[in-house]
Amino acid sequence: MSNETKILLPESEMPTQWYNILADMPFSVPPYLHPVTFEMMGPEDLAPVFPMELIKQEVSTERYIPIPEEVLDIYRLWRPSPLYRARRWEKALNTPAKIYYKWEGVSPPGSHKPNTAIAQAYYNKMEGQTRLATETGAGQWGSSLAFACGIFDLECKVYMVRISYDQKPYRRIMMETWGASVVPSPSMDTQAGRNALAKDPNSPGSLGMAISEALEDAVTHEGTKYSLGSVVNHVLLHQTVIGQEAMKQLKIAGDYPDILIGCVGGGSNFAGLFLPFVKDKLDGKAPDLRILCVESTACPSLTKGLYKYDWADVAKTGPVSKMHTVGHNFIPAPIHAGGLRYHGMSPIICALYDHDLVEASAYHQNEVFEAVVGFARSEGFIFAPETAHAVKAVMDEAIKCREAGEEKTIVFNASGHGHFDLAAYDAYLNGTLVDYDYPEEKIKAALKELPQVDG
Repeated sequence: MSNETKILLPESEMPTQWYNILADMPFSVPPYLHPVTFEMMGPEDLAPVFPMELIKQEVSTERYIPIPEEVLDIYRLWRPSPLYRARRWEKALNTPAKIYYKWEGVSPPGSHKPNTAIAQAYYNKMEGQTRLATETGAGQWGSSLAFACGIFDLECKVYMVRISYDQKPYRRIMMETWGASVVPSPSMDTQAGRNALAKDPNSPGSLGMAISEALEDAVTHEGTKYSLGSVVNHVLLHQTVIGQEAMKQLKIAGDYPDILIGCVGGGSNFAGLFLPFVKDKLDGKAPDLRILCVESTACPSLTKGLYKYDWADVAKTGPVSKMHTVGHNFIPAPIHAGGLRYHGMSPIICALYDHDLVEASAYHQNEVFEAVVGFARSEGFIFAPETAHAVKAVMDEAIKCREAGEEKTIVFNASGHGHFDLAAYDAYLNGTLVDYDYPEEKIKAALKELPQVDG
């Protein structure tokens, strides 16, 4: 058993394939439906927004998909990422639990998002596209796509949710440094944005609205495709380099998780960690493994939403997916964890949740910042507000281990750094951070507008 605090892999041990959970799930994920006809979508329906290679990956049931050498070469800038044992935090919590975290904040944009941004930019470039349009919440995804487009000489237009655009100006500057054009969403650049501003000139925006704008941009500009950083199958696929590396690192440590924990907004960062472990669970190698998805009480799609078909965006232009949703028209409160403000959840995660293979919990802002500040004072790293939600859940599980005298192994994904989120830390430290109660009436109203689709 290793006594190391930081467990590293050499470049030679970096995964060369993405793992596709669809090959091993004993049940199917409900198909995408056309946003107007509600008929099952085929490749030709997705072609206006995605390159064909990504469409193939979206529906593939091949267990492993090779990572192109050009993508691997760029991954080597930061991959393999380190796995840390949080020994000082364990001591501070006085817990017998062993706590590990996979640290994705080492990438140039500072999060897990480049794992898919690089792949998406590569496939679009190979198919002759010259420009990508996207949305971003907290800015981690927009930063990552801007970085990737800069590497592959693609133009990049980012619609950034207004509240995050205002709260996180340095994320915008980072995107612009890499050459992207960034506007607050809702914007005057699209009809969807103009319609939203006509209804509410002071709208804080939402990921659903920003998606509408990016989709409209993509289909109305020649040489442009749409790119997104979470939710859909091919994005989760690209993130599985995280879990594959973590498996090897835990083996070096002589350990295996009892509990996996991560924050979820659309689901990509945590799915990237846990999907390779789900295979062990399905194969009977880890039947008691707990997988805990952690979301915000301000947008509790798993814990409070309905498992129904819903549109991916406010303007109803994206595919209709079966997912746990609080309604495409729901505008979440302006929490600092902008990446957790999506109204739905990855269809893969929702199917796993529906079959009791993963669990879910939700937390308020102040309690997650209390936990993550305690972590920072022990371990040093300052995490993004999204990751702070995972830290709170880890702390709660570690305390349970202390109370029960159980030595469990807890592994969580630290999806990004909080260097551009210090205004949120400032609000917590000076006592002005606001907790938002579950907006039951607003969600009920939004859920009334779900599409009338069976299933």
